[in-house]
Amino acid sequence: MGRDVKVFDGSSLSMPDTEELQVLYPQHNTQKEGCGFPTMRIMAAFSLATGALIALSRSALSIGENTLFRGMWDILDPGDVVLADRYFCNYTNFFYLEQRDVDCVMRNHQRRTVGLDLVETISENDRIVAWHKNSGCPKWLEKEKWNKLPERLVVREITVTIEKPGFRTTKIILATTLLDPVLHPADNIAMLYLQRWNVELYLRDIKISMGMDPLRCKSPGMIHKELQMYIIAYNLIRIIMLEAAQLDGISWRILSFKGTIATINHWTPIMLISSPSRTEQLYLLMLSYIARDKVPQRPGRREPRVLKRRQRRGYSFLTKPREQFIEA
Repeated sequence: MGRDVKVFDGSSLSMPDTEELQVLYPQHNTQKEGCGFPTMRIMAAFSLATGALIALSRSALSIGENTLFRGMWDILDPGDVVLADRYFCNYTNFFYLEQRDVDCVMRNHQRRTVGLDLVETISENDRIVAWHKNSGCPKWLEKEKWNKLPERLVVREITVTIEKPGFRTTKIILATTLLDPVLHPADNIAMLYLQRWNVELYLRDIKISMGMDPLRCKSPGMIHKELQMYIIAYNLIRIIMLEAAQLDGISWRILSFKGTIATINHWTPIMLISSPSRTEQLYLLMLSYIARDKVPQRPGRREPRVLKRRQRRGYSFLTKPREQFIEA
């Protein structure tokens, strides 16, 4: 495609249960007082080309992901392509991003079954449609601005069939503003959207492999600094992976993120006590070891989220404030 693709997704982070953090990032309203933990909602934007974390926005749970998403549009440049899931696929997002000369590739929202007209049929699974602006103005948008929006928005819909041995056949509908079927064949757009899953892996890398969830500091100021340090460390690891892949002539996508962390932790103490000339040689040697640690390709592998090893200590769950809890 030759254009920068920025992939967006939201998540959340837990943190210690302190009064200051509960005020700024209150726990979920379904949890009983004294039983939950302050929770931060985050919205992350990654580069699909490098896996780097471009920007991260944070808020309390009372602020929705779409609000955070719209607040990050200043990082987008004309010609960029936004890749996101169907939660962000709506009329206003598509219109305002198009005004910025930014294209979208998203899964069509499951509730969009009415309010559209067929404009052109490109193929059996590829068509141009017109979305109708509904009668309800979004809460976040001023009524005057809503009235100025066009009554119709031209969008391309592509139906993709996903077939994997051992799995049920799945059909998904993609919505995109990349309308030209010659410049942007349907198969290319389908392959692009299927890469959206990578953002889930990027978030897993920084939250689980690096241990960012839960955060550990106990004041808002320190929590924000801790979060910033994780972002810096994550991007440095991505840079090292890119260097290792480039030296070995392979794709960085097949390298193990967790393995890279382990290799860096192993070699760093050695490089710290070495001379500058020796450190450069050791760094190149470290890159060669990182390039060897490839993630094996295991198509069709299933990894259900269940525990094999039984827990030895059967502690009860805290279902009421600790001072009121009596262990059975």
